[in-house]
Amino acid sequence: MKTLIKSLGLCLSLALLWQLVVYLFDLPHYLLPTPIDVGNKAIERADLLWEHAQITGIEILLGLALGLILGLMSALLLALSKWLSRLLLPLLLISQAIPVFAIAPLLVVWFGYGMASKIAMTVLIIYFPVTASCYDGLRNTPKSWLELAQTMQISPQAMLFKVRLPAALPSLASGLRIAVTIAPIGAVIGEWVGSSQGLGYLMMHANARMQVDLMFAALLVLLIITLCLYFLADKLLNRWLPWVSHLR
Repeated sequence: MKTLIKSLGLCLSLALLWQLVVYLFDLPHYLLPTPIDVGNKAIERADLLWEHAQITGIEILLGLALGLILGLMSALLLALSKWLSRLLLPLLLISQAIPVFAIAPLLVVWFGYGMASKIAMTVLIIYFPVTASCYDGLRNTPKSWLELAQTMQISPQAMLFKVRLPAALPSLASGLRIAVTIAPIGAVIGEWVGSSQGLGYLMMHANARMQVDLMFAALLVLLIITLCLYFLADKLLNRWLPWVSHLR
């Protein structure tokens, strides 16, 4: 709650600074509208913004779910097999060197202009942070935990799922917090490249018609979605993993 209040206070301060800059430099409306103009446009076109926000929200949520599942499975496979680890880790690192904008058109070609290509882009963006954070946690299991488990002569699979995975949950939680903040980027990039709906499409459409206030309103809605996802994920993680919050 304190974090939310601080964030709202920071947003209010930035809005006041924004208003002051527009006033002092007498910036034209088509270059930088005032926060009041953006707020009025958001209220005026609330139905349009809500329609496109639903599409982007679904893309983000589905991308997060699939990215989490794939990232967790990949981390477990890397930790379970040294051979797979030596084979796949270089490929994961190489994949991060490719700009996402270069991949987005290919995803549109492969998956079409519908929601699938945007979900795939979201998965692609969050996959590496989730995999890397979980795998790092699996590799850094406390030695005392491993030694105690070895005295019980448990199988490698039981060691992975009952000892190393619980120890990796704090690292996985950090990866999830990163994932929920960057997932909207993937959805919006996919909508920019090719789409007929969504907040990214609405921003491009408004920009082409010099409707800067509507573009900022769409950006504001996207910001609200991202903040809500982060605070919701943080709240759930603190509830499900209470010991993690004490370690931070």
